[in-house]
Amino acid sequence: MLVVLFCLLPFYWMLVSSLKSPGDILDNQLIPTRPTMMNYGAVFSDQNTFALALKNSLFIAGSVTLIALLFGIFASYALARLNFKAKNIVLATFLATSMFPGVAILTPLFQLFADMGWIDTYQAMIIPDISFSLPLGVWILTSFFRAMPWELEAAARVDGCTPLQAFRQVILPLAVPGVFTTAILIFISAWNEFMIANSISQTPASQPVTVAIAQFTGVSQYDQPFGTQMAAGVIVTVPLIIVVLIFQRRIVSGLTAGGVK
Repeated sequence: MLVVLFCLLPFYWMLVSSLKSPGDILDNQLIPTRPTMMNYGAVFSDQNTFALALKNSLFIAGSVTLIALLFGIFASYALARLNFKAKNIVLATFLATSMFPGVAILTPLFQLFADMGWIDTYQAMIIPDISFSLPLGVWILTSFFRAMPWELEAAARVDGCTPLQAFRQVILPLAVPGVFTTAILIFISAWNEFMIANSISQTPASQPVTVAIAQFTGVSQYDQPFGTQMAAGVIVTVPLIIVVLIFQRRIVSGLTAGGVK
C-alpha cells in the first residue's frame, strides 16, 4: 500500500497543481481551495500547438512501436529457437545497447542528421527511438518465446504446416500477451522521450508533446508556467493510465507467463 501511495503521490500533486491559479500554485495545499480550469484552457489556447504536438507524439510513438515489434518478433523468435555459438553474448549485447546513455550519442546524431537534411523531421526521432526500444523488445520477447514448448511447432509440422505457417498460426497467437506487453512498454518509452526530440525538432511541425510542454510560457507573460505544465502533464499521462488499466490483465500475463500454463 505504501508503494502504491509513493507511486501515485506525484500524479496527485500534478493533478492538484493543474487546478490552481498562478497565485495559488505555491501554497502547498493538498486540496485546491479555489479550483480553476484556467491552466487547461491555456494549454490549448496557443493556436492548437499542443494538439499538433499530441498528433506528432502519437505518430512517432506508434511508428516506433510497430517497427520495433516487426523486427523484434522475428529476431527474438530466432534467438529463442536457434542454437548457435555466442547466443547469450548476442542477448547481452542487446540488453547493453538498451542501457546505453543517449546523451553520449546526441552530438554525433545531430551532426549526422544535419548532414542528411533530417533536422526537424519525424524519421530523425523515430530511428533513434527504435535503436533503444528494439533491444528491450527483443530481450522481453526472447524470454517469452523460450517458455513455449517445442512440441507446439512439432505438432503443427506433423499436421502439414511449414515453419512459417507454424509460427504464424500457432506460436504467434499464443504470444499475444507477451507481444502486447512489449508494445505497451515500447510505446510508453517512445511517448516519454525528450532529450533527442528536444535537439532534433526545431519547429512545432515536428515537436512531440514532451518538447511542447517544456516550451510553455504560462498563462501570462509574468508568471512561471507551472500550472500549464502540470495541466499538460495530466493530459498526456491520463491516456496512458487508461490504456494500462484497461489491458492490465494482458500486461500482467505477458510479464509473468509463457505461452502455455
